[in-house]
Amino acid sequence: MSETPKNASQDSRAEDLLKALQAFEGTSGGAPGTCPYPINIAMIHHWCDAMGDRNPAYLDAEFASTTERGGVIAPPVMLQAWTMRGLRPSTAEEKAHAASASDDKSVMQLLDEAGFTSVVATNCEQEYLRDLVPGDDLTHEVELESVSPEKKTGLGVGHFVTSLYSFRDARGEIVGTMRFRILKFRPPAASDPSAKSKRDTGEKEPVIGPRIAGGRPRPSLNQDVTFFWEGASEGKLLVQRCTDCENLRHPPGPGCPACSSMEWEPVEMSGKGEIYSFVRHHHPHIPPFEIGHPVILVQLDEGPRLISELAEGPDAEIEIGMRVEVQFDELEERLTLPRFRIVDA
Repeated sequence: MSETPKNASQDSRAEDLLKALQAFEGTSGGAPGTCPYPINIAMIHHWCDAMGDRNPAYLDAEFASTTERGGVIAPPVMLQAWTMRGLRPSTAEEKAHAASASDDKSVMQLLDEAGFTSVVATNCEQEYLRDLVPGDDLTHEVELESVSPEKKTGLGVGHFVTSLYSFRDARGEIVGTMRFRILKFRPPAASDPSAKSKRDTGEKEPVIGPRIAGGRPRPSLNQDVTFFWEGASEGKLLVQRCTDCENLRHPPGPGCPACSSMEWEPVEMSGKGEIYSFVRHHHPHIPPFEIGHPVILVQLDEGPRLISELAEGPDAEIEIGMRVEVQFDELEERLTLPRFRIVDA
């Protein structure tokens, strides 16, 4: 990535914006987060089941009693999970913080107003200072640590925003920290002259176009996933196949989870399968999706599973095991999605 060249007027605006953004450095990034429940065995087991982690230090009290810790500990990577809000109502402290900040613009609002309306998480760094054990009660504080100068990236021009989370136990001692960094960037405009010149010169445009105001989120393209979206635009459902062990995998990634090979090729699936699991998304409402929008996990006949949506919409009757088949819908300009429809068994 690099800093972007500008003319004098752009330089002045960028400098003024950067000064306004960096004035937030060292300030609170939100109300303190609280732990809905003390660290407990049940949630540790749920986490390990979901992640496929069978470490007996987390799951086997008898084994854990023989270790130097003397008992079960929580997986360190659960650090952030303990204070995640979920769908619970706001606490009195959170409501008070929101009310006090209602008249003040945040870093995110300033960036939105400056045209940096798209966002992507770039990296997360956690540091663990001690093991967490059942009964620990955590809180976290958030500090806006830094805002970068304007940078040119593969996604577009933007600013990196880094937040520092400090997790404390009931005694107020820091037990871990997390740096969470995002890129707030300016999406390329559909009317960008450079995009027009690509059409005029015959140069290939990205298969996914820029997000339309009020429209659906657009996937970010990189060397691992571009093949999938190019296939969708041609009416093909493609997944990766390892060329060494022939393992099929989805979602796309750079390496094979079975043999660690970095060599792969795209292969076309039949697009037929069954509903392995599903949810209906009700809250929070995210336009342009309807309330009750069905999100399904499809088990393809060839083996891989992928998350998609049901073409029939919120009113469809859905059951686990229903047979489905892919269809390719251009829902918006230059946004073709593989969705699934229910078919007779």
